[in-house]
Amino acid sequence: MFLMKRIAWCALAAASAFPLLPSAHAQRPVAFSAAGDDVFLALRDAARRDDAEKAAELASRLADYPLPSYVDYYRLKPRIKDAPTAEIREYLARYDGSAIADRLRNDWLLELGKARDWTTFDEQYPQFVLNDDTQLKCYALMSKALKGRQVAGDARVLLVSPKDYGEGCPALIATLVQGGQFDADDLWSQIRLAAESNYATLARRNIALTDAPEKLAAQAIDKPGLVLARGAGAGRTAHELFIIALGRVAKTNPEQAAGALVRELRQLTPQEQALGWSQIALQASLRLAPDAADYWRKADGAPLSAEGYQWRVRAALRAGDWKLVKSGIDAMPPALHSDPAWIYWLGRALKEQGKPEEAQQLFQSIASQTNFYGQLALEDLGRKITIPPQALPPTQEEIAPMATNQGFRDAFKFFDLNLRFEGVREWNWQLRKMTERQHLAAAEFARRSNVLDRMVNTSDRTSKEVDFTQRFPAPFSDIMHSATQPLGLDQAWVYGLIRQESRFVMTARSHVGASGLMQLMPATARFVARKIGMSGFSRNQVNDVNVNIMLGTNYLNMVLNDLEGSQAMATAAYNAGPGRPRAWRSTLTRTVEGAIFAESIPFPETRGYVKNVLSNATYYAALFEDRPQSLKARLGMVAPKGFVPTELP
Repeated sequence: MFLMKRIAWCALAAASAFPLLPSAHAQRPVAFSAAGDDVFLALRDAARRDDAEKAAELASRLADYPLPSYVDYYRLKPRIKDAPTAEIREYLARYDGSAIADRLRNDWLLELGKARDWTTFDEQYPQFVLNDDTQLKCYALMSKALKGRQVAGDARVLLVSPKDYGEGCPALIATLVQGGQFDADDLWSQIRLAAESNYATLARRNIALTDAPEKLAAQAIDKPGLVLARGAGAGRTAHELFIIALGRVAKTNPEQAAGALVRELRQLTPQEQALGWSQIALQASLRLAPDAADYWRKADGAPLSAEGYQWRVRAALRAGDWKLVKSGIDAMPPALHSDPAWIYWLGRALKEQGKPEEAQQLFQSIASQTNFYGQLALEDLGRKITIPPQALPPTQEEIAPMATNQGFRDAFKFFDLNLRFEGVREWNWQLRKMTERQHLAAAEFARRSNVLDRMVNTSDRTSKEVDFTQRFPAPFSDIMHSATQPLGLDQAWVYGLIRQESRFVMTARSHVGASGLMQLMPATARFVARKIGMSGFSRNQVNDVNVNIMLGTNYLNMVLNDLEGSQAMATAAYNAGPGRPRAWRSTLTRTVEGAIFAESIPFPETRGYVKNVLSNATYYAALFEDRPQSLKARLGMVAPKGFVPTELP
């Protein structure tokens, strides 16, 4: 199995026109055996099911397997709650400095936090290298708080995304409330955040820390219409629950929520009124309601969630209210205010308000960034997008250590097993302490080994030593030309989409079942095959390069034609389905720039997808055509179907 996969990889490398590094595979570990690989995969599955007995039995059969740290990890992981501390420490010492040891420390720290074993937690937490687990950060603050240290400020910065809270963050909130570090404002802010993010269980858990009657609290979350019908009531608790109910109703009917708020305005303080409007405004913004900007104007001064701050600006962009855009960005907390997106849009607001010098300074501050907003800023400075000068290619002496790097060799083994998550983890772990030149060499090693996703992602890490042929590869050019030329389809756009969809991993499969380079869903593939008269199509053909590109380009061309040639809308349609961009466009009251349409897409995944694909496509076009390009021209303008503006936008 291993040998056949290697032969297949080599064939694909030839097809992609990238030369293989002669020594790269010769120095890779010898395969244990196909049977051993199967046992290892079964071991992984047993560990993921927490089947300790099965994991132990399978691990005992893998004494000489070439991934011993993972064999031992999967043997230990199902027993992490009950394993002797000495055994865990022994594993961490034996594999000290490895990616999987850091993963086990992460697992152990979660158990230590749940068990409130702060002595061991405090000893181990500083050794957790990645430190990328929000729940562990909450446990760390909880440990400090229980020792009498003031952590409320750090907690307010951390507690912004309920989807990452796990058990640790609600426990931290309770600890801070009980210890007097969080006041009522902090607690109700967390309750509103949980409710607006649709984490009802978390909202109920936090409400239990207040004096709210249990029945009224449950109604505010589960039957908010009853609360609105009854009115705001008296006292802060009743008012806060009324405000939460406003947001819950506004998820489906902002107008109903607004009517209920108007009826109760006299019962609420100015601050409570602003909070009520902010809850309605956020949900109206997510629905792309034309009156969302009006609601935000009434919410002036209300404390907002991170989503609230950003959607106030997005609603203002759709409405063309540059004054509200500027005030909305000015009010953002530092972490958001310094984001390239909001630096760019603040620059645009200043430009629209007749302050070109201030705008130019902001554009200049991000114009060197090779992302969507850096490209837009460059164009607002009067320049077009070009390919930066290429760094000196890495020498054979620089590339050679990459071929002998054990972590990279382990990553290749995982890729052969189709365990990309583990392979990527091992690969990225090796990059942490490398210089830019070493990143460039590692990317070149990945190119010559035909692991193009690692080439792209590794090369993306450099800021001075850049090579855009690594960042924007164009394999299968003959197949791509044959597929796009008859359709008149822009190859740069297709490559930009593939780079975002699969990073050129031909066996890529998404969590929803999309497959291949262009990540086609089975139903979509069947539909397109039928439409273009492809006979004998079967699902297992979707990962064939020729078939995948043929079906993917035809589908992309279909949605492009259906959406009047707008690449911005067609890109959104490829990701979210063709009906959604039409619905989003229908809520517009005027023609807007494609950048504003992209910025205000209500699905976070699709919003990022459209920006990345069109940014990619602009660089691909610059590479293919060897001349400056315009991202703004590619984005175009978007208007409601049949809309005829009375004046030029």
